[in-house]
Amino acid sequence: MIRMTNVIAMLALVSAAAHAQDDTAALGKKLATNNCAVCHTFNKGEPNGQGPNLFGIIGRPLAAEPGFKYSAGMKAAAAGKVWDEKLLDAWLTDTQSVAPGNAMTYFEGDEARRQKIIAYLRTLH
Repeated sequence: MIRMTNVIAMLALVSAAAHAQDDTAALGKKLATNNCAVCHTFNKGEPNGQGPNLFGIIGRPLAAEPGFKYSAGMKAAAAGKVWDEKLLDAWLTDTQSVAPGNAMTYFEGDEARRQKIIAYLRTLH
């Protein structure tokens, strides 16, 4: 039998985990705003910038944002690939390892910062 105190404790843990995810995404939004917004937009329907709009990026095929002109390197690497958290982590670590010859020059060597940015991108749907 599940005791009421166990249920309350589980609900508190779930709430704390959700709050931590919200905090992580909020920090990721700040990082994205400070580092990525120079080239990218994030809201649905916003125009592409120097880089493509990132709204809905997770689950989108590479080089598939309508109206954005992708580099030859990005187009060549795109076949069959879809943005997911693992690919975004590799991309933010070293864009050239994912798409040699692409035009993006941002690299994030700090794994914790990458994970915060990815947590924010996950909220854009």
